[in-house]
Amino acid sequence: MKTTHASFAFLRFLLAGSLLGSAAAVRAAAPAVSGDLKQWHKVTLTLDGPQARETDSAPNPFTDYRMDVTFTHESGSPSYKVPGYFAADGNAGETSADSGNQWRAHLSPDKSGKWTYRVSFTKGRNVAVDESVKGTAVNGCDGASGSFNIAPTDKGGRDFRAKGRLQYVGGHYLQFAGTKEYFLKAGADAPENFLAYRDFDGDFKTDGHKDNLVKDWKPHVRDWKPGDPIWQNGKGKGIIGALNYLASKGLNAVSFLTMNIKGDDQNVFPYVSYDDFTHLDVSRLDQWETVFEHAQRLGLFLHFKTQEAENQGLLDGGEVGPQRKLYYRELIARFGHHL
Repeated sequence: MKTTHASFAFLRFLLAGSLLGSAAAVRAAAPAVSGDLKQWHKVTLTLDGPQARETDSAPNPFTDYRMDVTFTHESGSPSYKVPGYFAADGNAGETSADSGNQWRAHLSPDKSGKWTYRVSFTKGRNVAVDESVKGTAVNGCDGASGSFNIAPTDKGGRDFRAKGRLQYVGGHYLQFAGTKEYFLKAGADAPENFLAYRDFDGDFKTDGHKDNLVKDWKPHVRDWKPGDPIWQNGKGKGIIGALNYLASKGLNAVSFLTMNIKGDDQNVFPYVSYDDFTHLDVSRLDQWETVFEHAQRLGLFLHFKTQEAENQGLLDGGEVGPQRKLYYRELIARFGHHL
């Protein structure tokens, strides 16, 4: 079956917008910066923002709030405007929380040295997906700023954090920004429903849409190693073991769909349900992130396939509308920091 790959260039469509009304009042708190503060490592900015539930509609935490963070190196370059996202209680992969007041953005810094950040946080009907909407500032969040210091990476070997971000440099092959090595992809291009995994949160396993195709990855539980990531008291060993197996065979890539609604499998999607394209399952996406992080540490390139032939027209009738903009904005916000 053919798969079509949509570009993360859709981010340019996702500019801020506005709604009449007063600014949402939340308790002001300094954003927390966490993670390994090293070059090419994941750095996370978390702030206390509006309380929300992932199924709320008025306001919808995914479409009616827009959080963007501008990260700038002390030299002035690079500077990145990074979309943020609703993170429920901040630990949803473990707790299965669907509500909370934690909002996040991620960066994998290109350079060591001092970085500054500034938060833009607005509220308005469809402000996250409609560039004509201007929005009102969310008190206690909008304008928050600060800085942090980044040390050189301390990783080596296959770990992508030792090599840097893969970049297109005008030739046949991608190149690591740090080491300048060229990347020749050698990986499994299947199964496309890699993420149709029973240990992930969500009702996709019992919603009546090809539930028999959900995987347990049981043969690869034996490939999981002590110290490898898990969630919720032992879940995840099968899919983490599958990544270990690929790496042990010398492969350097893993391929997967992030949405196959109406496709051959129909069990992979970021939403709370099969038919709802405006509310995302925060805990399941948090668990996806655990898997993706492990893959990168093993030296596995993340080959995102964002749609397939059967669902090209699913969002907005195939056009670039609010549903498609939200889909790509959330993928970029949650996973765009990967190398």
